[in-house]
Amino acid sequence: MNWIYEPWQWYVAGPLIALIMFLLLIVGKQFGMSSSLRTTCAAIGAGNASGFFKFDWKAERWNLMVVVGAIIGGFIASNFMSENTVEINPEVAQQLADDYNIQSAGEHYLPPELFSLEALSDPLIIAVLLIGGLLVGFGARYAGGCTSGHAISGLSNLQLPSLIAVVGFFIGGLVMVHFIYPLIF
Repeated sequence: MNWIYEPWQWYVAGPLIALIMFLLLIVGKQFGMSSSLRTTCAAIGAGNASGFFKFDWKAERWNLMVVVGAIIGGFIASNFMSENTVEINPEVAQQLADDYNIQSAGEHYLPPELFSLEALSDPLIIAVLLIGGLLVGFGARYAGGCTSGHAISGLSNLQLPSLIAVVGFFIGGLVMVHFIYPLIF
């Protein structure tokens, strides 16, 4: 049963992603989580608060299945196809413990020092989560889609704006991790 915990090989996962993208292309759809979440917000009535959500969400109902599938798939993968641990370099685990007081590195995918109800009692953590969420949401809309939409759907359709967006996502991530995050924590 150990095989169930191993990541899929690139030659299995890659063609499956390509097949899904090909099927979406045939039916004239594009994949992306931000558009799926936009459809979800429109379905629950966010159009009353913002014109951005005023559109015929019923024509995009299939996007709701992407959200449902991501939730169910994440639950199945984390509870039945994973040992819920991550192997990281011992030096990185030691640096996380020394610099950020994360003692559970390598034991949990989501360290309880950051992802627990106790962590939410810190106003700095709440501020970082709120500001980060707003910036990610704004950035996804400003870029015309999220990382999954641009990197998977846009690049597979050879769209230059998606290539530019993906390069920007990586540069932004590197800047955040190496320059901004150390200033915050």
